[in-house]
Amino acid sequence: MPTRDRAPVGAPCWVDLMTSDVDAARAFYTRVFGWTAEEPNPEFGGYFSFLKDGVPVGGGMANMAGDGVPDMWQVYLATDDVDATVARATELGGQAIVPTTQVGDLGKMAVILDAGGAPIGMWQPMAFPGLTLYDEPGAPRWFELNTKSYDGAADFYRRVFGWTTEVMSDTPEFRYTVAVNSGDNLAGIMDATGFLPPEVPSHWGVYFGVPNTDAAVASVVDLGGSVIMPATDTPYGRIAAVADPTGATFRVMQSL
Repeated sequence: MPTRDRAPVGAPCWVDLMTSDVDAARAFYTRVFGWTAEEPNPEFGGYFSFLKDGVPVGGGMANMAGDGVPDMWQVYLATDDVDATVARATELGGQAIVPTTQVGDLGKMAVILDAGGAPIGMWQPMAFPGLTLYDEPGAPRWFELNTKSYDGAADFYRRVFGWTTEVMSDTPEFRYTVAVNSGDNLAGIMDATGFLPPEVPSHWGVYFGVPNTDAAVASVVDLGGSVIMPATDTPYGRIAAVADPTGATFRVMQSL
């Protein structure tokens, strides 16, 4: 069971769901992953956490973004100074879309668009460290940026979040870079120019660990979700891409 006190600076440290149907999302995800869900907290705009065995593994809130912003899972990267990170991001072509916000005594957050237009959150922990349980069934297992600005995105995350990166593949069919820390892979950047339709912008995604990918996909469908990419065996595990009933996408991953 991988655990940690807090994520290294620059590492994915939290995920949350913006949903147009909070009640349906709570019912859907608790049944798919066996989670429990805290009650929405009015102090924080109805925000709530999903829990695995009592440990927070993700959050949820009503999608009030407007302007046709779809329901989605958001990834957050750890920082030790949100204001400085936002400033550095904007200097390098990013755009702040949620300014630095103090979340009680839990921490500070902000959301930016990276230089390729993908939204990415950041979290400066105080009382709440973010993900302490990860890379196992029922918890986030991997985080991935699908971008139409591959070279620029890699440079952006190196300079803004201090990533050390390694190129995993550099063929015309598959260009992929990973962020690494002390020998551990933290997140991936995929060149998505060859498969993302023009109307689909660059975006981050989260892979959730499951004991059995095929069973998880069947549960998603039974509960009103949909399959985007059928279960496929890869060198890293059996993976499928799915969407919840309101269209928020995520992947499920059964490790080798």
